[in-house]
Amino acid sequence: MGSSRKRLLRLLVPTTTVATAAVVGTVLNPVLPANAATSHHHDGGRARSVIFINGDGMSAAHREAARLHLAGLDGRLAMDKLPVSGQLSTSPHDPKTAVTDSAAAATAWATGTKTYNGAISVDVKGKPLPILGRQAKEAGKSTGLVTTSQVTDASPAAWFSQTADRDSQDEIARQYLAVSKPDVILGGGEDWWLPAGTPGAWPDKPAEDPDEASKGTKGNLIDKAKRAGYQYVSSAKQLAQAKRGKLLGLFSNEEMFQQRPEGQGDVYAPAVDLATMTKKALDTLSTNKKGFFLFVEEEGVDEFAHENNGTRVLQAMASLEKAVKVARAYVAAHPDTLLVITGDHDCGGLTVEDTDDTDESGSDLSTEDGPFKIHGSNLTFMMDWTTTGHTGVDVPVTAEGPLSALFTGKHPNTYVHTVLSKVLTSRH
Repeated sequence: MGSSRKRLLRLLVPTTTVATAAVVGTVLNPVLPANAATSHHHDGGRARSVIFINGDGMSAAHREAARLHLAGLDGRLAMDKLPVSGQLSTSPHDPKTAVTDSAAAATAWATGTKTYNGAISVDVKGKPLPILGRQAKEAGKSTGLVTTSQVTDASPAAWFSQTADRDSQDEIARQYLAVSKPDVILGGGEDWWLPAGTPGAWPDKPAEDPDEASKGTKGNLIDKAKRAGYQYVSSAKQLAQAKRGKLLGLFSNEEMFQQRPEGQGDVYAPAVDLATMTKKALDTLSTNKKGFFLFVEEEGVDEFAHENNGTRVLQAMASLEKAVKVARAYVAAHPDTLLVITGDHDCGGLTVEDTDDTDESGSDLSTEDGPFKIHGSNLTFMMDWTTTGHTGVDVPVTAEGPLSALFTGKHPNTYVHTVLSKVLTSRH
């Protein structure tokens, strides 16, 4: 599409900590000092725990659309109030494409190594790589994952499992129990924990999606989890009543929503909201004096962006924002916690436009979505999608707590591992 056809609303970038042009242009992956885990950055003190939050498919445009809709022209999202901001590039090492999927992106975070799309913490030759989720456990820390996707989907899986194919979700579940042993596992995807023909708390072939049904090939992993000491819960009430300790919660057959184009059966109504799962995970993991690692993910941003469904993307962003507020409240009370918020890649090629911009010149037409209200204003904006797939644009990263200043500037996504490993592999 022609570059002159758009009259875009200006995207606002957090400015409390801004890299100079020289830093952005030259310092792509600075070497951390040997004592980085105990260095004083912003909040001071030693980093003991990490909360890492992923808005799957979220780039700057998704954050700006959410800011306008939820906070208004002069407002700020909680995720943009963190004192440090930077950028991450996302390209994989895939022979077929320069645009990443969630598996390769999360592998870069969890291992510090770029790989091919579909790989879960294995290198380009399929060799398993060391993973931070397991290393954190070996260092004596508690670990957990929270997502509105399947708990065995690519992004959480890369931290806690290793497989050449992201679709092997029952194998990923098996590895959770037998190898990496995260203390808290909360999200969707019960179908992968049970063998075909053995429905669980979530019945096979539900009316909203008759294709959903138990499909595991590794036996009854829910029973195995119970024998390993996990409490198993499948509803909001059960989660609220769960005691501290090892916890497995599966709140849907697959993802915790129905991702479809607008008006075609699309539903964003998780049985347990992301903020509630995040708070429960923090209540459990924070009892470990050696610290913890918690991965939190809102999957709806990506799934609904694939459908060019702006209404549901904004709902998913609101869900993510509530979870961020829970995390920030925890960090305020526990300043030895590093909080990082980013996206694994862009999805949808989104731009934010004036409502009266009807110019659609070019070889292909984009998808105009909206109008959407700007909070506290009579103005509206449009969400204009240019693809139903991923793109290669950078994603913003915001951070606070010890070591957070290291995220200033532009870095490859593997740099997440560079910083987090200083905390998660430390036995102090």
